[in-house]
Amino acid sequence: METLIPVINKLQEIFNTVGAEVIQLPQIVVVGSQSSGKSSVLESIVGRDFLPRGSGVVTRRPLILQLVHVPTLEERRRAATGESGVQADEWATFLHCKHKTFTDFREIRQEIEIETERTTGTNKGISPEPLYLKIYSPNVLNLTLVDLPGITKVPVGDQPADIEVQVRDMILSYISNPNCLILAVTAANTDMATSEALKLARDVDPDGRRTLAVITKLDLMDAGTDAMDVLMGRVIPVKLGIIGVVNRSQHDINSNKSISESLQDEQGFLQKKYPSLANRNGTRHLAKTLNRLLMHHIRDCLPELKTRVNVLTAQYQSVLQSYGQPIEDKNATLLQIITKFATEYCNTIEGTARNIETSELCGGARMCYIFHETFGRTLESIDPLAGLTMLDILTAIRNATGPRPALFVPEVSFELLVKRQIKRLEEPSLRCVELVHEELQRIIQHCSTYNTQELLRFPKLHEAIVEVVTGVLRRRLPITNEMVHNLVAIELAYINTKHPDFIDTAVVSASVSGSKNESVPDGTRRWKSEKGDELITEDRSKGPSQTSIYSSPSRSHAVNLLDTPMPATRKLSQREQRDCEVIRRLIKSYFLIVRKSIQDSVPKTVMHFLVNYVKDHLQSELVGQLYKPQLLDTLLTESEDMAQQRNEAANMLKALQKASLTISEIRETQLWCHVQWCHLLEAATLSEEEWEIELDFEQPSCLHAPLSHCRTHSEPAHFMK
Repeated sequence: METLIPVINKLQEIFNTVGAEVIQLPQIVVVGSQSSGKSSVLESIVGRDFLPRGSGVVTRRPLILQLVHVPTLEERRRAATGESGVQADEWATFLHCKHKTFTDFREIRQEIEIETERTTGTNKGISPEPLYLKIYSPNVLNLTLVDLPGITKVPVGDQPADIEVQVRDMILSYISNPNCLILAVTAANTDMATSEALKLARDVDPDGRRTLAVITKLDLMDAGTDAMDVLMGRVIPVKLGIIGVVNRSQHDINSNKSISESLQDEQGFLQKKYPSLANRNGTRHLAKTLNRLLMHHIRDCLPELKTRVNVLTAQYQSVLQSYGQPIEDKNATLLQIITKFATEYCNTIEGTARNIETSELCGGARMCYIFHETFGRTLESIDPLAGLTMLDILTAIRNATGPRPALFVPEVSFELLVKRQIKRLEEPSLRCVELVHEELQRIIQHCSTYNTQELLRFPKLHEAIVEVVTGVLRRRLPITNEMVHNLVAIELAYINTKHPDFIDTAVVSASVSGSKNESVPDGTRRWKSEKGDELITEDRSKGPSQTSIYSSPSRSHAVNLLDTPMPATRKLSQREQRDCEVIRRLIKSYFLIVRKSIQDSVPKTVMHFLVNYVKDHLQSELVGQLYKPQLLDTLLTESEDMAQQRNEAANMLKALQKASLTISEIRETQLWCHVQWCHLLEAATLSEEEWEIELDFEQPSCLHAPLSHCRTHSEPAHFMK
């Protein structure tokens, strides 16, 4: 049966090709401080020198290391498989240059350095962009490891001042993934209680369910001390275990000591120093433990992973569908989009749109608010007599009589003054038209928002639709304004004093004449208006010259007849006061009639000349101006962004479908048998002789291989004793 780890490796490659991390795949993340021995551990697991070395931060971008166990070249030749046609036992490939095969591991190191400097530069900075390396070898177990930059505290050289924060954030972005296992590396010659790796692991995995500790440099501890308590978990317990290893020293590296020799020396050191723990420590045991843990972890994550892939597949199918299919009939496509927009526009006015706004009034509801709240309240707030003083009324009465003294209140003065007040209704009426026009403009944006995909797909068509609708509204605005202006002009053209709601003049005169006069002790008579306002004060003790409309000039001075009499402080006669009050009441009565008429007729006018016209003629206007053969290619030109988004969605959907197919290849029965087989292998000891004794059982039928063959493929040659 195909193992689970290569399946995850395949999924990583699938999703990396589309450049998106939509799925959190199971993997092992290696975390540790600088010079804690992370690189040496990885090289020991691989059995080759391939990682850059040096002082300071050497690993400056994440390295996704995929280890794939393959038969030797001789075995492949006998089996006539010729894996990838590579004539070597071991080789490697990078995802950024997948068609190039590396058989010299020194070239692999150089390629890592070159690719790292390409993205991070030469200033020891770091980059979150991962580097994918896949190594094929008969000497490795199937594993997926992520090597991250070492934890640092103080920037060196020209490193950024926040290098510690950058490294920490990068590490947390990986180990926060609940589907990853954390390999926390700590040097034995440091205090484990101060381990930064274990501290970060505990921050994201407080229960320790995903953390495995590795203690490096066991041979470099102070004389007379050992790591027995640490390895036994007595200092800091770790649920998945603590494994000690011995790294190659710099002297070993300089003297070109092979890793296989180092592994033998490591085993000898453990047998001598920690005989009771030798079989549970060392690089060999670490590799097999990682393989087993990752296998079990993948098994646990697989159901959720499968569900997640299926959900995302459905989502991207919907997204791709929303971007629209390739255009086959441009005429039909254009007509469909125009009709859809016009229908949505009219439905928004009528309140029957599919997407009803809930955060604010929109469309027809806002027009109703404008008519009955904004416009209605504005008219009601206008005082019928605002801006009209007693002096204005009296002046109008005197001017209307000419040179003759007035015997009755002249009707001309009433018309003159009431027209002046009616004229004030025109401005708020025109403002009402403007507000409705603005709302009709806003509906264009509203409809564009809910037809985003189609209109974004064809930006030139979107611009053309907006231009046509705006043009229709712009042409209807002056026509509507003119009609509203005419409404006010109609009211000004004829003052209908016979209107049934208009107050009778005789009743007003009688009411004013019957007003009670109030006498005061000094003999002064005060007249009050309908509202109770004091209008005149007549002092009976003084002569009639004091009650004229204009103050008389002094008899001791000459009078210039060309001078216009200037208003001065004056006291009105009883008759003048009565005439003013009559005019005031008549103006108020007639103004309220006209205001009521305007308040009713302006919304009707706006609806007929503007709103309903646009509703009835919008689609025909759009079709007439846009549905032309010479405009088809221009209007239906897709935006580059939309085309790119469709390609990205199509690629992602293809990757998800391929991932779903890859996962579905793992049969549940095979997975169960493979897990049981792993449990049996886990129960065995490390020695080859004990394996042959302990594993005396019938293998699962799904494996169809003898035990010796299984040991060949599950135990790399350099891990054998």
